[in-house]
Amino acid sequence: MRIVLGVGGGIAAYKVASLLRLFTEAGHDVTVIPTEASTRFVGTATWEALSGNPVSNSVFDDVHLVNHVRLGHEADLVVVAPATADLLAKAATGQAGDLLTNTLLMAHGPVLFAPAMHTEMWQHAATRANVETLRGRGAAVLEPASGRLTGADSGPGRLPEPQAIFDAAMALVQGRSDYQLPLAGRTVTISAGGTRESLDPVRFLGNRSSGKQGVALAVAARNAGATVRLLAAHMEVPAPAGVEVQRVETALELREAALAAAADSDVIIMSAAVADFRPGEVSDTKIKKRDDTADPVITLVRNPDILQELVEKRNASRAGSGQLVVGFAAETGDSQGDVLAYAQAKLQRKGCDLLVVNHVGMDKVFGQDSNAVVILSRAGSEPQEASGTKTEVSEAIIRRISFELNHVSPRA
Repeated sequence: MRIVLGVGGGIAAYKVASLLRLFTEAGHDVTVIPTEASTRFVGTATWEALSGNPVSNSVFDDVHLVNHVRLGHEADLVVVAPATADLLAKAATGQAGDLLTNTLLMAHGPVLFAPAMHTEMWQHAATRANVETLRGRGAAVLEPASGRLTGADSGPGRLPEPQAIFDAAMALVQGRSDYQLPLAGRTVTISAGGTRESLDPVRFLGNRSSGKQGVALAVAARNAGATVRLLAAHMEVPAPAGVEVQRVETALELREAALAAAADSDVIIMSAAVADFRPGEVSDTKIKKRDDTADPVITLVRNPDILQELVEKRNASRAGSGQLVVGFAAETGDSQGDVLAYAQAKLQRKGCDLLVVNHVGMDKVFGQDSNAVVILSRAGSEPQEASGTKTEVSEAIIRRISFELNHVSPRA
């Protein structure tokens, strides 16, 4: 497939090198047309080296080839990333001041814009009108991702991840209707890792959770276009870029953070391994081991059921009636029942919309790079299995969540 990749003059241009690599590794022939401004961020030598094709942004180069007409005519797909506010305005008003805008006017195939700009620029009425104009003419304009922007600012306006743009481009070429990022405009809160409950300043009660699955879910939700808030307990892996991170340690801290985050979340995914119990008393000093004292007795008290509280809060609020609450269950079978039997009972007891079930053990799930889950639905649909790497499992879970959001009527 012949692809024209237009590069706008924004700092996110550096990410487009990864997008170009995805296109070329998939076997596509890519011609890169950078704007003059974009070459201040990434030079033409980079685009020529990665694409294997000559690069120009002038209508006066290779005039005998009539590139300002030919490139648009021959392209099976035109992708513009980052599509700056300036580029969107020029495309919407039909300007043709350089090779890229000429090519956009001559394009016969599908055109995909991946915007990136500051939040206020994206939300400005002029930009919104330009986007609607382009969409009205049949162009695909992705919603930008949310996250850290240039400087200390954060919000919608971040370039979607290269893999997400690639997936949207391939869907568009195949004529599928899902070229828009399925969670664009949604806020997703995800808890990850394992809580730690202090015994004294040195010791704690913890669990074997590494946080790998929760981080993979955050990446998958981010790549689907969501604004992602990660409530991170103890994790053995770093938090991903492009998500908001709030650190927590104990179950009580996680409860406070989750209930606060629920106020503006479309989806809440409680994938953290939360301690069911905590010590009734926490020593201010290290508990000493002495021959002249008896062994300490630790009394445990029950931690609050965060998942159930989130469901109850959602159900009590009409404003949150469309909110999707997803729980995780790490289960082991015993003589009283198998994993799915315990999980079904938990689903009914908790009242969440989806329950992702892990069959755990000493050498299963925790800390591993692969996983196998069953997704149960309170609505009664057939259990869905997903297995593979934790990245693949997370993508399957996010696809299921996207389906639920787009096909299930809001709750009364």
